[in-house]
Amino acid sequence: MIETHDLTKYFNDFLAVDHVSILVEPGTIFAMLGPNGAGKTTTIRMLTSILQPSEGWARVAGYDVVQQPTLVRSHVGVLTEQHGLYERMKGAEYLDFFARIYHLSPDDRQHRPAALMKHFGLGDALDKRLGEYSKGMKQKLALVRAMLHDPSVLLLDEPTSAMDPQSAKLVRDAIRDLRREERTIAITTHNLTEAQSLADHIAVIRKGRIIANGTFKQLSERFVGPPLMELHLAGRLNGATAELAPLVDVVEQGDAWLRYRTRDPQRDNPNVVRRLTGLGVDIVTLSEVSQTLEDVYLQIVEEDEGLERDGQRNE
Repeated sequence: MIETHDLTKYFNDFLAVDHVSILVEPGTIFAMLGPNGAGKTTTIRMLTSILQPSEGWARVAGYDVVQQPTLVRSHVGVLTEQHGLYERMKGAEYLDFFARIYHLSPDDRQHRPAALMKHFGLGDALDKRLGEYSKGMKQKLALVRAMLHDPSVLLLDEPTSAMDPQSAKLVRDAIRDLRREERTIAITTHNLTEAQSLADHIAVIRKGRIIANGTFKQLSERFVGPPLMELHLAGRLNGATAELAPLVDVVEQGDAWLRYRTRDPQRDNPNVVRRLTGLGVDIVTLSEVSQTLEDVYLQIVEEDEGLERDGQRNE
């Protein structure tokens, strides 16, 4: 579990993280989104006891990040933006070095690094020096290092950056598998499609503040609107739209199609079909228009920027 309350970090007079409160339950993937400099990495560093908060508190895996930093680090796996790999070492030597730091048993030191490297397609790279690894291989090695001690909490900063599509999918699948093992996972990413596919809960951070958080569905309905349905007809509407006004909110239409919003598709869609069919209008398709996290994210940031310009954002 990850829990913070009013977590805050100043660097001299600069407020990098501004009273962030989050709760991430076991078996949950939590995504932090925001532009560069928003405070995501600083938050991760506080959660790993690398940086001490200026105000507020945080507990990771049940341990206080200030009072119990050693226990926090022993229960957390971290993938940082800068991996700090020792490029003269071979893959096997590098992982054994960290396995000893994590106090793995001799048997685990022998088998766990090899098993993880094989899982991520690096089984034949154990005897190569890290300086010979590609950027994507280094990213996967850093993820193996983060998982080496079988942590209950994973903090992953841009986990699939620099990876080819196949490798990125492998990592995303591994993250989903870890969630099923009831681990707590927090990721930061600029890949909004990835965040939408992985995250159970999403927070958008701007200038150190959480400006929105919730499930994708909650954020979509709040910032973009209720579900948007699109209906295509076999012929022209011929004024039938007026008959739908009491049922749903028609937002767009053409000669043989229309879009409407509804907060309750299960209730309203059958009513729309019955009304149009009763008017002799033949329906070809009725489907929901997919909203993307990119649509939602851009709307969230635009609204916050507007509030800031107008001086209406609460400080």
